[in-house]
Amino acid sequence: MTHPSPHTAHSAQEHDASDLSELLDLDAEVLAGHLASLVARLPVTDTPRHLLDLGCGTGAGTFALLDRFPRAEVTAVDSSPAHLRRLHEKAAAAGLADRVHPVAADLDAEEWPDLGAPDLVWASAALHHLADPERALRRVRGLLAPGGLLAVVELAGFPRFLPADAPAGAPGLEDRCHAALDRRHAAHLAHRHENWAPLLRSTGFDVEAERTLAIEPGRGPQAPSDREAVARYASSALRRVREAVAAELTPRDLAALDALLDPDGPHALARRNDLGVRTTRTVWAARPTV
Repeated sequence: MTHPSPHTAHSAQEHDASDLSELLDLDAEVLAGHLASLVARLPVTDTPRHLLDLGCGTGAGTFALLDRFPRAEVTAVDSSPAHLRRLHEKAAAAGLADRVHPVAADLDAEEWPDLGAPDLVWASAALHHLADPERALRRVRGLLAPGGLLAVVELAGFPRFLPADAPAGAPGLEDRCHAALDRRHAAHLAHRHENWAPLLRSTGFDVEAERTLAIEPGRGPQAPSDREAVARYASSALRRVREAVAAELTPRDLAALDALLDPDGPHALARRNDLGVRTTRTVWAARPTV
């Protein structure tokens, strides 16, 4: 999804990036319709043929772009071998291996590999992981074909899944977990919650569009398969949150969180009928200044 952001472009994560594969796949599955809508609204002027997905994760953006542009090919860049292996597996299973070109690269490295001259660059939940996003944006500007488009997508943070008054034994648990996670990330992700418009302009881009999408799939009636996917997504995400903030939680909150994450327990996430996904994504669409 990249979200941590579900999506990652830089290996200096607190957790092993390979652990994110399940979460990224679930993010793509549950939020597929919203991602497709986001890609459909990109202000493209010509049909792009060479696409570049920076911080591709396991391919949520890659495959959404290929659906929108069926004659295009994607160079998909990530620093995680596990993500790239999963991306290759998914591309092969979908019969798209000839249109997806995985590239292992650290976007904070002094040099980037040859990434061609893309018509469209997609960077979803990637820039905030970089130590020097300004340098990366200048490199992207130098790569883009004339008239090319850069789409930057960022998330407000980890998605939320529980009502505000849940769970019964520790109301507001998710808010407290997110507050602890924000404090932890503040020390390691300096560009989290960045407004990218000023930096885009200072690195030679004109921002053509900016909008924020509030996403709340899963509210109201759901098919059982949808509820199952949301529960799996919530479980994967909250396990990651627990790993990061367990030491900062009170014993009551930690016990309540563990009860939600116990798949066989009476309070398991999969047993709840009030789960939903709430998150916010902001999209900036920019072109190199002429």
